[in-house]
Amino acid sequence: MRQFVFFDFEMLCSKEGMSYANMESIRLGAAKYDIDTQKITYFDRFIKPKQTEPLSIFCKELTQISDNDIASADSFPLVLDDFIKWIGNIKQSRFFSWSSNDISRLELDAFSHDVPRSKIAPIKNRYVDFQAIFSKRVSKTNPSVENALALYGLQFEGDKHNPMYDAYNTLRIYLAFSEEFVKTDLIMLNQFIFQNQEVTVEDDINGRLKTLLKEDLQHLFNDISIISNIRSAKKLLKRTGKLVKKYENILLNRSRMFNEEILLYVRLLVDFYHNLIGSYNKHYSYGCKIIIFHEHMTTPLQQITA
Repeated sequence: MRQFVFFDFEMLCSKEGMSYANMESIRLGAAKYDIDTQKITYFDRFIKPKQTEPLSIFCKELTQISDNDIASADSFPLVLDDFIKWIGNIKQSRFFSWSSNDISRLELDAFSHDVPRSKIAPIKNRYVDFQAIFSKRVSKTNPSVENALALYGLQFEGDKHNPMYDAYNTLRIYLAFSEEFVKTDLIMLNQFIFQNQEVTVEDDINGRLKTLLKEDLQHLFNDISIISNIRSAKKLLKRTGKLVKKYENILLNRSRMFNEEILLYVRLLVDFYHNLIGSYNKHYSYGCKIIIFHEHMTTPLQQITA
């Protein structure tokens, strides 16, 4: 991998709403990051849509794009050709955007303009929805670009709703996520586990986690009985899944701030969850109304709470 390409589309829009299929792209912006040199280059082009109606006042105000901008612009296929040339070596690129809307837009507009699938397939095959990763690993919710930047103490740079700047600022979030391991894990702890009770590197993070983990596991096992009906087991499965989502990012431990004891606790929780899924699915597939939890599933976690 030699470079990262972050891209973003501005689309036709209306205050009254539009079907996504009709929200043709009217501007494409991108930021290309060279991994070796850390040099950033930019792409910014207006796109002439197939629809000929004037832009709505709402769309003009939101995007700062005028009818003249798109009337004199190239069509989607021509802009796409120039974008691909600007990218360079696609096979050594990874593509990102903030939500999957942009890759969907690329596919829909390519289809609408009879662009061969083979032309966009190399981008699609190397595409990552970075918002989805950030939400799962750091923020818990689906934040805007501005809110994700704010988690790192950063401010949006450039003009909002300019796709080139949206792409560039998404790149800035990615670099913070990829390089600031301690900060990222602190944000994750605040968002997922301590529920915005500020935690810093000076705190006894592992001690606080141990206490909270034991409390959560104790509450979980209070509802576990060796023999349970299938409906109760399904509720237990759901509760356990929420706990796994709460703690599983600790296992990445990119900051190395979590000790082996905490990592063991979380691994045991995750293992219990997977065993629970397997046991539930097996009993459910046979039409069982009763499910029996074997000791090897529950004993390791129960020893933690003892």
